[in-house]
Amino acid sequence: MAEFLLPSGSRINNNGTTHAAPAGAKSVRKFRIYRFDPDASQAPRIDTYELDMSSCGPMVLDALIKIKNEVDSTLSFRRSCREGICGSCAMNIDGVNTLACTTACADIKTEAVRIYPLPHMPVIKDLVPDLTQFYAQYAAVKPWLTSRTPAPPDTERLQSKEDQEKIDGPSACILCACCSTSCPSYWWNSDKYLGPAALLAAYRWIVDSRDESTGERLDDLEDPFKLYRCHTIMNCTEACPKDLNPAKAIADIKRLIAERHH
Repeated sequence: MAEFLLPSGSRINNNGTTHAAPAGAKSVRKFRIYRFDPDASQAPRIDTYELDMSSCGPMVLDALIKIKNEVDSTLSFRRSCREGICGSCAMNIDGVNTLACTTACADIKTEAVRIYPLPHMPVIKDLVPDLTQFYAQYAAVKPWLTSRTPAPPDTERLQSKEDQEKIDGPSACILCACCSTSCPSYWWNSDKYLGPAALLAAYRWIVDSRDESTGERLDDLEDPFKLYRCHTIMNCTEACPKDLNPAKAIADIKRLIAERHH
């Protein structure tokens, strides 16, 4: 079960404010949303919003935008592209880490749609997690091409179609953090274990035929915590909204390191 970091000594108040649907609403749906304002000196709570879905878009993000625009302007969440590309609106919806913009309300079969921030991350406000450490771990794997060979003067650094296909998948990662925040190993060791997202990014450059730092990258990951805290629980692969496979990438990194020693 997903864990949520709470302010020290506090518990979630499940009886927060209820915002009733307007009179004459034709198709009412409840949304139970995690609320926390660190400046209010109050424990986190769950507020309930009743929306008329006949005047709301189909996605969970549409519902959140309707709540903020028409019901409660204090609700905070991240969003940007609305196309499943930017990863901004990642949150825990009905117990699953996913993107609010690609999750249809109709696909959620529970009576009330339960919306929480990504689990086991410090919460800045409401549905906005603090991703500072997550981005620092991504930067730590040096997610850029490194090469000692000068670039060709009149063309790009070319690679074969087969080599390009090796990085097509990992390159599609949108850094939404759904995978890392679904991983119990990351919950327990997030200060040392890089997590599935950062390791997938590392793998993308390790297998890039144009990169000339493969050995250095593998050496840097050969660490009891950075890589080997992965226990192949597979939550990361199940949680990825882009259908990527971080668990396989991590296993391949371990295999490449083992092969270097034989």
